[in-house]
Amino acid sequence: MKNQWVIIAAVCCLAGLFTGCARYAPATGEPDAAPRSPAALYAREMPENAYYYFLASQKERQAGQMDKAVLLMRKAVELDPDSAYLRRELATVHLQNKEEEKALAVIEELLERSPDDVKGLVLYGGIKQLHKDAAGAIQAYEKVVRRDPSQEKIFSLLAGMYLEADDLEKAERILGELTTRFPRSYAGHFLLGRLHLARKDLPAAETAFRRCAEIDPEHLDPLFELLKIYREQGRKKEIAAVIQEILQLDPENSRASLELALYHRHSGAKAEADAILLQLGERSRKEFEVLLNLIQGYVEPKRSDEALFLIRGMLKADPESPDLNHLKGFTLFGLKQYAPALDAFRKVTPASRFYQDAVVHTAFILQEQGKTEEALQQVESAIQKNPANPELHYYLGTIYEEAGRYEEALGALTQATQKAPDNANFLFRLGIVYDKQKNKEASIETMRRVIALDPKNANALNYLGYTYAEMGQNLDEAEQLILEALRHKPDDGYITDSLGWVYYQKGDYPRALQHLKRAHEIVPDDPTIMEHIGDAYLKLNDRASALKFYQRALSKKEKDKEELQRKVKQLKGGGS
Repeated sequence: MKNQWVIIAAVCCLAGLFTGCARYAPATGEPDAAPRSPAALYAREMPENAYYYFLASQKERQAGQMDKAVLLMRKAVELDPDSAYLRRELATVHLQNKEEEKALAVIEELLERSPDDVKGLVLYGGIKQLHKDAAGAIQAYEKVVRRDPSQEKIFSLLAGMYLEADDLEKAERILGELTTRFPRSYAGHFLLGRLHLARKDLPAAETAFRRCAEIDPEHLDPLFELLKIYREQGRKKEIAAVIQEILQLDPENSRASLELALYHRHSGAKAEADAILLQLGERSRKEFEVLLNLIQGYVEPKRSDEALFLIRGMLKADPESPDLNHLKGFTLFGLKQYAPALDAFRKVTPASRFYQDAVVHTAFILQEQGKTEEALQQVESAIQKNPANPELHYYLGTIYEEAGRYEEALGALTQATQKAPDNANFLFRLGIVYDKQKNKEASIETMRRVIALDPKNANALNYLGYTYAEMGQNLDEAEQLILEALRHKPDDGYITDSLGWVYYQKGDYPRALQHLKRAHEIVPDDPTIMEHIGDAYLKLNDRASALKFYQRALSKKEKDKEELQRKVKQLKGGGS
């Protein structure tokens, strides 16, 4: 996703939609470009004083004086409150000034006055997307296409959002209307191809992507989608033809060259594959795109074998390449081949863009090998080279935490949070370490800071709620915190367990058992959840079921078994 304020800048352009076929950016306003000289169109419609302030605001916008531009545009709206155009302009100025909430308020007021204002609805939908309110954006865009079916770009944007939400029926409805109204819509047919892929209908997807390629023969994305389909179907002839088609359009396309090397490999033409990879290895020294295509297309578990083939072939051109060695190490790491991965990571120099990642992976491997001190030295050495990097301090803290050295972990994580005070992940880890130190007060305070920074952080909401439940304090607040966490992660077994434990602490044992059993269904092997179920059964006087779950928990628990053993012994001995 683009940087938030880059997107806002796009929203403020009011010049159409930036709706790529892979990602769907917020709508940027009206589909027709705003006039370069609003004077020509609006001078006669605006009161003279309103027009004066409008022009003055535009001048301040051009000069980058956004606070002044906002004040002047507000004045224009005050003088001409019935102008939808001025209200939309005021909203865009607010957006440019990083005032999303104020922009939203302006558009909401506009839509109260003029609910059918299509341009306002488009802008409203874009702001909702910025707020990651997909439902609100979809609702707005649905209104747009109903009121003005000529909005081709909004149709495609809406279909893309439905696809991202995995609502295939609604995506199909919108795409059917889009491709009927606009038979030559590139986006419509591309998205139709994605819809068919989601339904595993490869022949229909092939037809859609072929139609895309006919509509825009210069665009490579549908050809690469076809390549995926042919690869999955094992259609070697078609694979070769599509690769050649791409390379005819873009002879230097590294992604297609990588695919051609793999094609030669599978065809037994090793010399041809080696020659291509040698050339790509040379290019990778200067062209990051080559590496990027490697990362995006092959460095994943399903294609790890192919990735290693490609990387090793490219390394022949530059055996000491830090970037290629990082990719080699990353791939081997994913295969849990730690020894050769470690050798590769150690060739990644501090000058490499991947150095930090290599350091972290190296430290992890050393930890796995029981070499904690070496892991610490690895990260500390990197910190000496880049002491201002908060992430390195964070990783150092996690290693200390894993080793049970909580005081040192606290020091490193404190450093990380001081250097990046708005990083919710760093604070969350710090809160956990405080908890492990038995400093509940500091842990609670830190988790509250996390939630203040990130109100949708399900892990922090759950952690704070469960902490209260364990303490038997603030149970109503604990319930609300955990319910909010579940709203963001509805199928999380551990959060569901927390909710059950809150009800247990409240004395509502039937309700507690209901949620605890649901948690057990999601995470069937967790001993803590099993123990909680046993506790609930015991409160409901079902001793046999309690004993059964205690015994199951005991069989799964690796340490701190004493309390469970006591419970089992007590039940077996007939005690209360």
